[in-house]
Amino acid sequence: MNADPAPTATTAAEPRDADGLPPVRAATPADAEAITRMRSAYVLSAPFTDDWLQRCTDELAPRLTPEGDARAFVADAPDGTMAACALGLINPVLPAPAYPRGWAARVQLVATHPDHRRRGYARAVVSALLDHLADVEDVTLFELRTSPEAAPLYRELGFSGSPALMRMTRHRQLPGAQPDSTWVPPQQYADSLPRAAAYVCLYVTDEDDRPLQLHSVYSPGHPWHLIGGAMDLGERPWDAVVRECREETGMTAAGPPRLLATVFGQPRERRPYSTLQLIFDGGRLTAEQIRGITLNPREHDKARVLPLAEWEALMPARDFVRLRAVEEARRTGVAAYVDTWGNA
Repeated sequence: MNADPAPTATTAAEPRDADGLPPVRAATPADAEAITRMRSAYVLSAPFTDDWLQRCTDELAPRLTPEGDARAFVADAPDGTMAACALGLINPVLPAPAYPRGWAARVQLVATHPDHRRRGYARAVVSALLDHLADVEDVTLFELRTSPEAAPLYRELGFSGSPALMRMTRHRQLPGAQPDSTWVPPQQYADSLPRAAAYVCLYVTDEDDRPLQLHSVYSPGHPWHLIGGAMDLGERPWDAVVRECREETGMTAAGPPRLLATVFGQPRERRPYSTLQLIFDGGRLTAEQIRGITLNPREHDKARVLPLAEWEALMPARDFVRLRAVEEARRTGVAAYVDTWGNA
């Protein structure tokens, strides 16, 4: 889904309501073709053929009736064409105390024509859709999938979680009623939180402060690794470091634990969770200790020590950004924070 999370100045020709948002109307079956074309042009990775445009239009039109399961809101451009649309699909779920009517909805698509982006159109149609679903249709559970760029808009509207799956619970407010309690069942609250895979790493150098890296046998995208890996369920970070160091090198990380850097990575298409890496200082090794490293052949086939600058040509830019930040953290004594992991 695309969105326009940061509206910019509007032109004089664009109508606005009392709140400064573009006027929005409920879609009818007659809007099915335009909504389908918006989806084809601005949401899908490859546009529909004419046959598929007709097929999806014929499918959507009857579902946009009061008896159907689709609800959509659209904003019209001054020339009468569709500037933006938001489509939601209602589905039943088993009821629970937090959602006694047992209605849920998926925000299926939000699309804005490029000529009208960053002017508040997406916010207007999504807000109208959510208000209608919650206050008229009595939908309580909402979910959607979006891009990292559009996620801030949906968080402002009450969604939480990662862009790969954002959720919201919303109850209808009756006139004069007190707001519902913000308490939700523990599992429901846990399900609404963003997911992250946790990793630990150990930064080790020789006595001349040259970083040591391990060469991977299974990850061509990240050929040289810090010592470390994913945390096991229920494991504490430093305990995971000690285990990974022993498994990958045969050495024992003595500590005491000293955190050098925190590294965050956004979800990607083939990795639905964020990543969070905690990188600890593993100290300086003598030449004899480095020669004594025993690698796990299923993971690494060589250990190498080089000056920091020479590592840049041997690894992707994002890996070197991390390595350089960790080296600076040890040298300056100021812990590093990197949030561009996976963005390069």
